Amino acid sequence: MRLVLASASPARLSVLRAAGASPLVSVSRVDEDAVLAGLGPDVPHEDAVAALAHAKARDVVDRILAEAPVPGRAVVIGCDSMLSIDGELVGKPHTAEVAAARWRAMRGRTGRLLTGHSAILVDDGVVTGESGGTGATTLRFGAPSDEEVEAYVATGEPLQVAGAFTLDGLGGWFIEGIDGDPSSVIGISLPLTRRLLDTLGVSPVDLWSDRA
Repeated sequence: MRLVLASASPARLSVLRAAGASPLVSVSRVDEDAVLAGLGPDVPHEDAVAALAHAKARDVVDRILAEAPVPGRAVVIGCDSMLSIDGELVGKPHTAEVAAARWRAMRGRTGRLLTGHSAILVDDGVVTGESGGTGATTLRFGAPSDEEVEAYVATGEPLQVAGAFTLDGLGGWFIEGIDGDPSSVIGISLPLTRRLLDTLGVSPVDLWSDRA
């Protein structure tokens, strides 16, 4: 059994490696803005991240099948994380200005980090099963000062992560607490992924021997 991670996220890769797997990494080429636009403005936030995760997993599966089919069994995992706060769904800030503004707005507040997951099973070049879902974890943000926000943004860490924060990095200093699954906040929920794999007839134990 091969595990393929349809993501460039080093945090997701680290979680899976710590859990005993050695995934192949194949980064999706999905236009996230186009996917969201196609869903419409009123789609529930949980459904939006689930749709993005599925689009990413499916993109990688289609490319694998077209270019270099993996012999035997393989499962492709796609993920997408966004922060739901004050009725808005926000992703990566990309710029220092946006990251700083987001931190000033959410400090001392509570939000929900949503991570969509999609698992697609491929058996000798044929898709034999698909499963998906969304993990949600409530976060209580601290209240860093303006100077601390500027210093954090200057590190560059929050620019390329959903919600402009990390739990397992420098941003951890400014998280007061979480209610839910920590691995989901880091990037991939192990409990949810285990349940999705179970619906496909795959156990995490099947992946433990998948080590370099």
